[in-house]
Amino acid sequence: MSWPENEENLEERRTRWRARHAESDAAAGIETTGNFTPFRQMDDVFTRAFWDERVRTKESDAFFDSYRADFTARRGDGFNQRDFALRNASWLISDLITDRHAGQGRREGFQAAISDDTPVVEEKVAIEDRAAMSAEIKKVARFFGASLCGITGYDERWTYEARVDVRDFSEAPVGLPEGLESVVVLGHEMDEGLVATYPSALAGAATGREYSHEAAIVMQTAAYIRALGYRAVASMNDTALVIPYALKAGLGEYARNQLVITPETGPRLRFSKIFTDLPLAHDAPRKLGVAEFCAICTRCADACPVNALPYGAPKADRPNRSAIQGVVKWTSDAEKCFGYWAKLASDCAICLRVCPFNRDFRRRTNRLWLRLALSPLRRLALWLDDRSGRAKRLRPRDWWAGSR
Repeated sequence: MSWPENEENLEERRTRWRARHAESDAAAGIETTGNFTPFRQMDDVFTRAFWDERVRTKESDAFFDSYRADFTARRGDGFNQRDFALRNASWLISDLITDRHAGQGRREGFQAAISDDTPVVEEKVAIEDRAAMSAEIKKVARFFGASLCGITGYDERWTYEARVDVRDFSEAPVGLPEGLESVVVLGHEMDEGLVATYPSALAGAATGREYSHEAAIVMQTAAYIRALGYRAVASMNDTALVIPYALKAGLGEYARNQLVITPETGPRLRFSKIFTDLPLAHDAPRKLGVAEFCAICTRCADACPVNALPYGAPKADRPNRSAIQGVVKWTSDAEKCFGYWAKLASDCAICLRVCPFNRDFRRRTNRLWLRLALSPLRRLALWLDDRSGRAKRLRPRDWWAGSR
């Protein structure tokens, strides 16, 4: 197989997609154009940092080097040795999974799906009630530690046209089996206190911890499904774009900061997914009112130090090849964003920290604020957030002091 597929075949696929997904796309707030093209993982900005001279720099190489266990740094509050030590330790479990088959060109969880560690048992458990089975899978996922779980149908548009062989950064088939009709989407809550310290290497521990958590949770949930006699492919950032699946699974709504806003933890989530042929009922998308709020709020774009986030209404513009073609949405400039990460030697999520939805909605006062934000009184909610001091950065040394 070669990539991209010929234009005639792609046009046939576009026609089929428009007919099949128009209604559910509208419900999820997804809009594609006539030139929609599935994303090539080779164009992901993190992958480009290994092969594309436009993205790869001495700073980007140093960024990846900073995740080595023997890396040390003493650069001030939030970027000293213990900050990097906590961040890098938080990634350990994810790294072990990611690196175990790298010699075969598979960087699992990022450039390839996670290999099955258990077999599909021969005897299938009979499924008489799809809704009951979905409720069971959600219970199992929560038992293993998932913060949220939703289920939707498989949609080939979001599968990468090819995966990346990390031995030489060539393209290889994704290898997703046929007949996997459902996608189980898992949400993993990031630590609120650490998120408050962005930008810092310390804050990166919030990201790494959830990647390690989600690696375990998605693998365990997939193993449970295989033990019922059904196929289950565990996936993190690999194989397919996860945000459209999170929207279709009813977990939240897309925002200006490129994140999914959920009514439980706002944008403070990472997502993983499982492709399966287990008979399941699918959740419905939810239009919460986030898009209307983002239309009047530019906190994330205002706070971005490199102006990588967009103003104005959603568009189908493609700032560079690291954006998908043919989707009307708010789209960041991934090259600018990653360039700033490289300078920090850590990830930046200022846009997450300052987002007015970055709250713990288990608290009653925050639930009341959410009702305002998702109503015609959204301007009042924004005014209240501006005066709350909620988005103020927590000094990393204060996080360390408070954790004792």
